[in-house]
Amino acid sequence: MRAVLTPGSLDEVFDLLERHPDAMPVAGGTDLLVRLRSQAGQDDRPLIPLADVKELHGISKDGTTLAIGAVTSFSRIIADPLIAEHAPLLAKAARTIGGPAIRNMATIGGNIRTASPAGDSLTPLYLLEAMIEIASQRGKRLLPIGEFIIGPGQTALCGGEIITRILLQPGGCFPCHCFEKTGRRRSMAIAVTSFAGMARLSGEGVIEEARFAWGSVAPTVLRIPALEKELAGSRLDDGTIRHAAQIVRESVTPISDIRATADYRRSIAGNLLARFLEGLRG
Repeated sequence: MRAVLTPGSLDEVFDLLERHPDAMPVAGGTDLLVRLRSQAGQDDRPLIPLADVKELHGISKDGTTLAIGAVTSFSRIIADPLIAEHAPLLAKAARTIGGPAIRNMATIGGNIRTASPAGDSLTPLYLLEAMIEIASQRGKRLLPIGEFIIGPGQTALCGGEIITRILLQPGGCFPCHCFEKTGRRRSMAIAVTSFAGMARLSGEGVIEEARFAWGSVAPTVLRIPALEKELAGSRLDDGTIRHAAQIVRESVTPISDIRATADYRRSIAGNLLARFLEGLRG
């Protein structure tokens, strides 16, 4: 029978991980518990639920940094006024995650730790240049999300470490933003392809700065810095938009699976950018 160890503080979490190095911390469990059920009898490592660890909950702002506890649910993120003011793109993505019951359980730290290229919160977090705070008995360290997630299901966590907070620089200087995903049905679907965009335009309609990220088109969330740099200073005419979409189609490296072919994902990735850019020019 699998042991379930229930800490009430971070110190207790670290003590349990020290005594049970094979134990698995559980945030919301919406992904992990499904996987464990499919592996029934093959994996009996202890579980450490984190729901009662108060230090891992909540949203706060200190100076220019927005901090989100790793066990904060997506329902809380959607409803929080600090998120609405400083990271509305994250709230927009959170609204697409499952149904109300899933959003009440699923946590931002769990979504990051799962490290799925289809994780709905990940593309906004890449654009908001999230820093992942990691802690253990040895102390704390910070990693950019692009260094923390190193492959499908793979992260830079070491033994005894957990995610404690996600630190963001508010994205209010980008008044234009969008999150969109395509799936096999209109709601509660894993993304076939997802896209997040943020942009700031001059009064003359010239792009001053833009950031884009795609999910489910590469082993990890994809940004194309060269494209973002190329578009800065550009006017959004038809030729510019077609050129940008083509660069995306040449840059993504999707796979074919039961949900979509690689060619379909490649086409959609370019189309999602084109739709965002066309919306910017009105």
